[in-house]
Amino acid sequence: MVDLNGQYQGIKDKVNASIQEVLDSNTYINGPLVHEFQKNLETYLNVKHVIPCANGTDALQIIMMGLGLKSGDEVITADFTFAATVEVIALLNLTPVLVDVEIDTFNISIDAIEKAITPKTKAIVPVHLFGRAANMDAIMAIAKKYNIHVIEDTAQAVGANYKSADGTNKKVGTIGIAGATSFFPSKNLGCYGDGGAIFTNDDDLAHTLRGIVNHGMYERYHHDVVGVNSRLDSIQAGVLNIKLPLLDSYNKARQLAAEKYNKALGNHKNIILPEFEVGCDWHVFHQYTLRIIDADRDGLLTHLQKLGIPCAIYYPIPLHKQKAYLDDRYLEENFGVTNQLSKEVISLPMHTELDDEQIKYITDSILDYLNK
Repeated sequence: MVDLNGQYQGIKDKVNASIQEVLDSNTYINGPLVHEFQKNLETYLNVKHVIPCANGTDALQIIMMGLGLKSGDEVITADFTFAATVEVIALLNLTPVLVDVEIDTFNISIDAIEKAITPKTKAIVPVHLFGRAANMDAIMAIAKKYNIHVIEDTAQAVGANYKSADGTNKKVGTIGIAGATSFFPSKNLGCYGDGGAIFTNDDDLAHTLRGIVNHGMYERYHHDVVGVNSRLDSIQAGVLNIKLPLLDSYNKARQLAAEKYNKALGNHKNIILPEFEVGCDWHVFHQYTLRIIDADRDGLLTHLQKLGIPCAIYYPIPLHKQKAYLDDRYLEENFGVTNQLSKEVISLPMHTELDDEQIKYITDSILDYLNK
């Protein structure tokens, strides 16, 4: 699904030198490279504060801790996403409220959000799924109307832009009160281990978050808030410093691959392509995800795997059906789109090293199966 080695070969000398720098300096935690990466990412995102942390899941949890959400507070998020988004809500003894998504974008349904709001609703967590920016204008309007927080889950969409109706452009993750991202190796901006970061323009929140990530300390052995141990290590920061200047080119390569996929697979009666306009930068294609209709999606998956073509189902089981998150509050009729997508979606290889020969082999194999 991701050619990490191919990408590494293009930056090998710089990465190796950066890792050696950390080994020589012995500054493994909160070293100069971490602070350098923080500043570089703030500049790239045009955001006031970046708080590096250990992973994207921690980033979401730390934001909710920093906002002071309390037991019983309700947090609305999408049913069609990875479990990390909802598990942090449950871990903090908050109440997850899962809602349906939109059929064309895979992102959280605006209508479903508004229907789910109660006096206990304190936050909305839109997930920019597969690299596609959610409808932030509508989400922010709802948040303003009901005076609730918006926490952006940007784990799959770092680098994507969102153009508001007023014409302003902002990077996803910088629109709500805070954004969270992951630097897991397969992400568009990935390190060589675990890593994550929080973004915010709120000075007071940023101060709180910086204490939380480091055991609640602002001064050594003075614990002012309840915290966690969640820090980005210097080796990962060094890798990210090398990759960050290349992120836009990496995302462009993914968009170009998506265009080629679309051209080869378009107009087939059994395939619905991901929503994308050539030249737009609101989708950075962490995943290239098709919908297979009136055909055997699982059979196609098996066919591709037998040919040595990596592919995957993201996500085969909606969160509201997962054993850990079963709840009598959830009614199946409210999750029609999510239930449908879980039976239709299939994600193809998507990375910066895809070439025309690989794309042709993949797409020809799909068409051969569907046309037989």
